[in-house]
Amino acid sequence: MQPNRSNNFCCGGGGGFLQSGRKEERLKYGKLKDNQIQATKATYCIAGCHNCHAQIHELSEHYGAGYNVVHIWTLICLSLGILGPNEREYLGDDLKQVNVFHPESAL
Repeated sequence: MQPNRSNNFCCGGGGGFLQSGRKEERLKYGKLKDNQIQATKATYCIAGCHNCHAQIHELSEHYGAGYNVVHIWTLICLSLGILGPNEREYLGDDLKQVNVFHPESAL
């Protein structure tokens, strides 16, 4: 994304703003981040923290972008084959059925 690193845009959900009750303002501020994500044409956005995940997921739904938002640990667990069925909620249909390795099937 551009800009990135220390110049990247905040999603607008951190610092307690996600729980502030000021949803309209939060979504309006987050439009900057949503535009940034949409400009990449990515189908997935990886979020590092819960607040960012919740805010960006809501931005995608609110502005109709349609990109999926996942935690980085979700992709790590998916690649290891240890992501449980109930942990696939935010995966797109392209990844919901992926099983790279499942320890129970190796027994």
